[in-house]
Amino acid sequence: MGSNKTGTETSLIPCSQLKMGPGTAVVITDAAALKELMDKRSATTVDRPPNYIADAVAGGLNMVLARYTEDWRTLRRTAHTILTPQQCTKHLPIQKAEAIQLLYDMLQTPQSFYTHIRRYSNSVIMSVLYGKRCPRYETVETTAFFQAQHEWELLLEPGATPPLDLLPILKHVPERWAPWKVDVRTCRQHQRDLYFGLLDDTARRMESGEENGCYMEDVIHRQKEFGMDREITGYLGGVLLEGGSDTTSSFLQSLILAMVAFPEAQRKAQEELDRVVGPHRIPTLDDIEELPYVKAVIRETHRFRPVAPLMVPHATTAPEEYQGFFIPQGSTIFVNTCKLFSDISGGIFHDPALFDKPEIYNPDRYIITENGTKPGVDGSDLRGTLPFGCGRASLLITLRRKETDMLVFSSGSAREFISLKIRSYEFLTSTASGSRPNATASTLQNINTMNLLWAFEFSRASDPETGKLIDVDVNNYARGILTAPMPFRCAITPRSAERVELIEREFHEAMDTFSKFEYGLSKEDQEYVRKYRSP
Repeated sequence: MGSNKTGTETSLIPCSQLKMGPGTAVVITDAAALKELMDKRSATTVDRPPNYIADAVAGGLNMVLARYTEDWRTLRRTAHTILTPQQCTKHLPIQKAEAIQLLYDMLQTPQSFYTHIRRYSNSVIMSVLYGKRCPRYETVETTAFFQAQHEWELLLEPGATPPLDLLPILKHVPERWAPWKVDVRTCRQHQRDLYFGLLDDTARRMESGEENGCYMEDVIHRQKEFGMDREITGYLGGVLLEGGSDTTSSFLQSLILAMVAFPEAQRKAQEELDRVVGPHRIPTLDDIEELPYVKAVIRETHRFRPVAPLMVPHATTAPEEYQGFFIPQGSTIFVNTCKLFSDISGGIFHDPALFDKPEIYNPDRYIITENGTKPGVDGSDLRGTLPFGCGRASLLITLRRKETDMLVFSSGSAREFISLKIRSYEFLTSTASGSRPNATASTLQNINTMNLLWAFEFSRASDPETGKLIDVDVNNYARGILTAPMPFRCAITPRSAERVELIEREFHEAMDTFSKFEYGLSKEDQEYVRKYRSP
């Protein structure tokens, strides 16, 4: 519910409000309101709400969660300058090679597809950012990353810390009575060890004349130009790494889940791939424009289960008014894109006024109309980059993550709250409203969607004891502003022996590309590389 200027309550409104202690939370549920408030009025909705834990861990340098400060502007300006479509094109070889290893890994141990997807998403972004790949899930940097992430998530679980942003006096409780302070310090140290270790490795490699064109090399070369010290540079790379290591995996997990649950969509996509690509070669990026149904599958996956149902919240820097509803300065703004959880209503992508049977996964809707909306319904406010964020503070990029909790108090009881996990899910391209399409995210999604549907059949797994098929639950998702399906079982079967041979051959041919990003490997990683270096 929300209130207009006269204080009267309304029901069907484009945005609603609730009290957050002394502040106000606004939830946008309408595409037109989203475009007006977050794009056209982005000058006053660009900020982020206070987040003491995020600032304590990252020193106020988490680009996605930080307030609208000079450091934030420096980070954003640098990211906007270096993350160009031309740079994305330069990194296509390693992106394609990593995608081939994902296929190869799934051939070897399909039951471990969750782990394979996580290794892939972490390795591809580490290669692009730091010029260093992770050939195994057990690679030291991958292990360190997921350990640091696990600590970060535990720290930010509901109840792990007091409501520090609402009751600031709690920040001054002595450490002996505030064990969360130890957790903050440990998490901060592990993140810094990872971020600055990777940054220093990159700098040492540059000094040795072993540059491979990664993003952070460009940043290091241009530090003075960007006005960045070592601290800001380290956190720029670290936050982009976090942002990159989960968004792609979340999308691919949702894609596979949808293919298992809705086999008719999978059948249509594979028929199109067989017609355009055929069984004698692996798809290339040049094929995507000839695959309208596959493109519709990608868009429908984002609509059906967007990576960020509530997006990353914004905050207003000045009072605003929209259709008679007053939004105070300092309000926290959420954008509700999807009705995924029973206690979160509505959702722009699940609005029955816009979409026919929105609860059904149906890529055909994007064949019928440009934006997937009902025929005759204006869907122009649903811009294609919406799943990656909105407003100036969106960094339309590909990977994610940072997680932090907000305690959202209702006006009824100061002891009842909704814990909302906020994760950075934004990673690699442009940054202003109305910006160009997300080149890296689109590339990774296109490559992997084509590859997976070309190579494999995804179906329900069989119970080993009863032989009965096991249903999957398309609503069983981890809670959070950025979310992913909970682990599920499915059968992954190669579509033909010829496809298996092609994947194996291309994996071995990719070794030359991999070698440019393999330095400082452990003995175990070196042994893995030697094992597969020759066919």
